[in-house]
Amino acid sequence: MKVIVLGAGLLGVTSAYFLRQQGHDVTVVDRQAAAAAETSFANGGQISVSHAEPWANPSAPLKVLKWLGQEDAPLLFRLRADARQWRWGLQFLRECTPARTRRNIEQIVRLGTYSRDTLQQLRRDTGIAYDQRTQGILHFYTSEKEFDAAEAPAAQMRELGCDRRVISADEAVRIEPALANIHPQLAGATYTSEDESGDANRFARELVTLCEAAGVRFLMSHTVTAIREAAGEVDHVEATDGEGRFQRLRADAYVLAMGSLSPLLAKPLGLELPIYPAKGYSVTMPVKDPAKAHQVSLTDDEYKLVFSRLGDRLRIAGTAELNGYDRDLNRVRCEAIVRRVEALFPGAGDSERAQFWTGLRPATPSNVPIIGRSKLGKLFLNTGHGTLGWTHACGSGKSIAQIVSGLQPEVDFAFVGLERHGQPVGGMATA
Repeated sequence: MKVIVLGAGLLGVTSAYFLRQQGHDVTVVDRQAAAAAETSFANGGQISVSHAEPWANPSAPLKVLKWLGQEDAPLLFRLRADARQWRWGLQFLRECTPARTRRNIEQIVRLGTYSRDTLQQLRRDTGIAYDQRTQGILHFYTSEKEFDAAEAPAAQMRELGCDRRVISADEAVRIEPALANIHPQLAGATYTSEDESGDANRFARELVTLCEAAGVRFLMSHTVTAIREAAGEVDHVEATDGEGRFQRLRADAYVLAMGSLSPLLAKPLGLELPIYPAKGYSVTMPVKDPAKAHQVSLTDDEYKLVFSRLGDRLRIAGTAELNGYDRDLNRVRCEAIVRRVEALFPGAGDSERAQFWTGLRPATPSNVPIIGRSKLGKLFLNTGHGTLGWTHACGSGKSIAQIVSGLQPEVDFAFVGLERHGQPVGGMATA
């Protein structure tokens, strides 16, 4: 079967890899000149099953209200005359109940665990290298209130098979000595030894090489302008190449994996995807003093920042700004990240040589991604992964390849448009 994958970010490239593994003739289309050049370019680097508590949780509404107008807030709704933003915000509030939060954690953990296992198997099969580290992820807390609030989600994750242990400040420093500088301020921590980290952009580029060797075709610098339907199914995709030449691309199946651009292409087809761009920031700086730099990947839950060691670089990423498709770097938010790094690990990184980046994460109100069949024939969805695109990439790519191939996915997840044990699953009636 001929399959066209729309998007060459992490989700598009992993979809292409596993589709080719299923024996399909695969073409990937992307507007950038190289793969993983947008949201997957400089993310936080974590394979974090333990990062399963969604933004939408019972404590979120009051926090969001407190952060309104605060330029360096971890989660900033920059209110606009934008019906999509307001609709997404109302859906977000609906997801903040305890029951919905528990269900969303369940979905996120199941997919995350499966995806991490899939990545590890891929690494064993191919020898792919991407500055990976397998030393776990440690969530640390400098607020007693935040630490206390982490215990219930951590307990639920353990019930689901994600061994997120609650540990003392002393044990946290033993696991990551770089935390000794803030030992007096540590309220406690959680630690998941099976979690990992690595350079998502390098992984995607290395996987492209493996895909090309296996026969996958990449049409880069091709901008997808429309998906056209006829008789209830996709007829073709319209695109322009780097020289502005118009093209019609046809296949037996199409996978929409274009991140925050996905709802814009889906809407003319009558598909309302509840995805809104959440602008995230990252800072990358060279290691200045290896003795002061962290080795274990870290999460600062209070400030919504993640820390990864990528070879001789430190990558710090996080915060979210809901401001439409604006990609401008906000210096206030960039400098707030640097200040936090310096406060936690003074002298570890060379902040004078810091590189700043921002990307649009495709966020759903629940943080649960949209994977499966759409109601339009031949069109499949692999999008809406928000901050967990790297964590969920391999599991999502393998699952969508199985769905396109008419197979049942291996993971018990609420895939859109599928039936399991005679019951429809997934909460995307409009998809």
